[in-house]
Amino acid sequence: MNYVEIVNNALEEFLPKGDDVVSQAMRYSVRNGGKRIRPVLVLEFCKVCGGDPMLALPYACALEMIHTYSLIHDDLPCMDDDDFRRGKPSCHVAFGEANALLAGDGLLTLAFETAAKSTLSADKTVKAVSQLAKAAGVCGMIGGQVMDLENEGKSVGVDVLEKTDALKTGELIRVACVLGCISAGADDEKIKNAESYAKDIGLAFQIVDDILDVTGDEKALGKPIGSDADNDKSTYVSALGLDGSTKKVDFLTERAKEALKSFDGDTAFLCDFADKMAKRKS
Repeated sequence: MNYVEIVNNALEEFLPKGDDVVSQAMRYSVRNGGKRIRPVLVLEFCKVCGGDPMLALPYACALEMIHTYSLIHDDLPCMDDDDFRRGKPSCHVAFGEANALLAGDGLLTLAFETAAKSTLSADKTVKAVSQLAKAAGVCGMIGGQVMDLENEGKSVGVDVLEKTDALKTGELIRVACVLGCISAGADDEKIKNAESYAKDIGLAFQIVDDILDVTGDEKALGKPIGSDADNDKSTYVSALGLDGSTKKVDFLTERAKEALKSFDGDTAFLCDFADKMAKRKS
């Protein structure tokens, strides 16, 4: 099953069709791809828990919209001030700062409209929407972004980095796995183990990001490397070194795969997924 193609096709159905500049900016940003990590996790955890992944698509697409909105806002001059995203001009460069801000807002609100279109039970959708809101809010992703801003220009330890990334990056990965479980009606034990898997691959993902900012290829990454050092930003590499960071990624990846042993379904895809995320070059 080609999850990325399925998600991309579904996103096209949910995105606005208008010719106005904000609708264009929303489509531009969502179509600027990426690996669709979060929606893929929604669909696969639904499958592993015995559900129909196609029924989880509204939740998966809603999550990708939230992720994309966060990237649009992260790139704004008032935040990270990045002119490129995945090798293409950032939304604010292509459409102007005000339109980019509104495009992000539009995707955030469209996400909840999309989740509400699910044909799954009302109980599942209420749980899914609640989890999405929590993960994206001040106790989740936004809270992590606030911590990240507060960390700028400071030398912070690994414990602070981990807490920041658990919110800023990890919460959307956590909720992806949880949404898949909710879609399939999984029990609390499976949800807990899915969260353990998500926590470890989410942290590993961020550490790999820090490693690639030092060792990566700009063409493959679609953005300049070395920005962390240029901005005097505390990272796992600055705290643990390249070797220590690589070892931590390996440890987290193996522990994530261990958490999958409680599932009855075939978890080979999720194990391979964890390995690929740890070894990615972009």
